[in-house]
Amino acid sequence: MRILLVKPHPQLLIAKRLQEGFLHLEPLELEIVAGGVPEEDEVVICDLGIEKNPMEAFHNYLHELNPDIVGFTGYSSQSALVRKLAEIVKGHNPSALNVVGGVHATIIPEDYAVKGIDIIVRGEGGTAFREIIRRHKQGMPLHFGDVSLSPGQPDFHVKAKQPPPPFPPVHEIPRARRDLVRRSKYFCVWTSAPEKKLDTMFPRTASMRTSIGCAFNCSFCVVHHIMNGKYLQRTPEDVVDEISRLKEDNIYFVDDETFLNKKRMTEIAELLLLKGIKKKYISWARSDTIVKHPELFRLWKKAGLGLVYVGLEAMRGSQLKNYNKRTDVETNRKAVSILREIGITLHASFIVDPDFTVEDFQSLEKDVLDLCPAEVTFTVLSPAPGTELFQKYKNDFICDPYLFYDCMHAIIPTRLGLKKFYAHFGRLSSVALRANPLRVNKVKVPRKEIMKVIYLGTKYIFALRNIYKDYSLKM
Repeated sequence: MRILLVKPHPQLLIAKRLQEGFLHLEPLELEIVAGGVPEEDEVVICDLGIEKNPMEAFHNYLHELNPDIVGFTGYSSQSALVRKLAEIVKGHNPSALNVVGGVHATIIPEDYAVKGIDIIVRGEGGTAFREIIRRHKQGMPLHFGDVSLSPGQPDFHVKAKQPPPPFPPVHEIPRARRDLVRRSKYFCVWTSAPEKKLDTMFPRTASMRTSIGCAFNCSFCVVHHIMNGKYLQRTPEDVVDEISRLKEDNIYFVDDETFLNKKRMTEIAELLLLKGIKKKYISWARSDTIVKHPELFRLWKKAGLGLVYVGLEAMRGSQLKNYNKRTDVETNRKAVSILREIGITLHASFIVDPDFTVEDFQSLEKDVLDLCPAEVTFTVLSPAPGTELFQKYKNDFICDPYLFYDCMHAIIPTRLGLKKFYAHFGRLSSVALRANPLRVNKVKVPRKEIMKVIYLGTKYIFALRNIYKDYSLKM
């Protein structure tokens, strides 16, 4: 059986600029799904995000492979594109089976109840897809339980309205098939340089998932809804074994929150050190986790942790309370201080509220410079599809709340006009460059890469300032 797994390309300019210049990670979700495909079957991964002409490339994949099954993943912003790609598959081969999974399929399966889509997978796709293949070969019904739904089954709409199904035990989820993609295409900009010198700012970077879910329920996040508040963790031995097999020296932990379990993360770091596995790591962590367990991050510094993404979100207590972060400004400040003392580079993420005034933007600019040196990025507060916040604002959306849900486009009204709002939003990133560790610490990097960063950074900030123009686009 021939199987094609597809990750759609970004459609809006700002997402394209982010991928080409700063961060483009491998399609780990599809690699995990591919890991569940039987050895006797042929499986190909099509990551349209790395293609110069995505639609032409997609047609070429269909003609060359002529797949029996096509599996799609996709975020809410890509849901319309997934439906379009599924139609193209049926135009090429009406008998091909189209299976759709991913975040949007999990939280709003009814959005894929359209002609051209045969099966909708909710939750973890690796184990479900393996079962779908088995049933397809044996001529059995392809919908089963609350995981695999068919728009044609009598109780589809009843099941689609139910909460997402529980994830399987983590040991049942397949290992990622990392041999199916062009690995040289995936990177993350790296600014952690203890020795004040970098051979490259754009190292090849592997993605690694050690856990699934998060124990918290921030108002802007959909993870707790998808996982029903569960936090699933792989064993230290399993994690270290997979890391030891990765060819890349740089690893990005894509967990929603990597460090919640101190004991497990301590064991992982100790195993890495014991086995002499020398890699460099980037991870996410909550500020309160850093404050509670500074010794854990000291240990991880020894194991190779160079940079930590921290969702500070705000340096104002009232804003943190509105986001249900369950932390406070003082904790944020302590976390910043601890990382600085240990020597781990901070990547601070802040939320920009659509209700921001000019004074709010100016205040945030000051907060950014106070963090110096640090990487700093910004997102726009956007109600995530599937959350209570989304329902609260459903009558206030100023655009397609799915297509424009990328945490960069405001999907609810802004206090300032859109053009003025994004002029200030773009300025934030310009200010953040003044706090960047490479600049502040005078890190030596290859000259050609300095020119590349200036060029790509300028394009990115220009795209940020012009996001307001996207609202007139028709897709």
